[in-house]
Amino acid sequence: MEGLLRSIRKREFGTLGKGGPSMRVLVIGDTHIPERAEEIPRKLWKEIVKEEFDLVLCTGDLVSEEVLEELEEIGEVKAVRGNMDYLDLPMRETVDLGFRVGLTHGAEVYPRGNKEQLYDIAIEMNVSVLISGHTHRSDFSIYREVVLFNPGSATGVWSGGKADGIPSFGILIPEEREFRIKKLIHGEVVTKRYKF
Repeated sequence: MEGLLRSIRKREFGTLGKGGPSMRVLVIGDTHIPERAEEIPRKLWKEIVKEEFDLVLCTGDLVSEEVLEELEEIGEVKAVRGNMDYLDLPMRETVDLGFRVGLTHGAEVYPRGNKEQLYDIAIEMNVSVLISGHTHRSDFSIYREVVLFNPGSATGVWSGGKADGIPSFGILIPEEREFRIKKLIHGEVVTKRYKF
């Protein structure tokens, strides 16, 4: 499926590199390609491919294996299964980035994005940072000393909850203990930074 996610990286940015002074992690999810969206919006995808990511953490609801394969071209992928996925992925994943990071889709949390329940999952997983999806709304918070991060939906598609319709993804820079959220608002990419 050539062009599934607008495969423009080699043509417009050259070969993806690795390394640099700090590890960079792409945090992405809820693409729902091709069922709810055809692709990640071009301006947002350009932001993704111009970065040099060492690792990709995916919160699930990729929906198609082609999306997973596209992400594997960006960096090593750790992905979890979303409630709309039929891919053979774990329900939860843990990664050590100098601190323990947990990854879950979050479909078991009701109401969607409930911080107390996300906190309970973090404690159960023994992590200080929990990354989840499912709400289709980006969010950063520190709840009872646990960092909760949601990259939102990379395509900005609808969900069964309070989605904001804004395409977004996250960047984690572990050495700097910083999350960034990049959102496509009114055709422009806006970046917010959060230290923890």
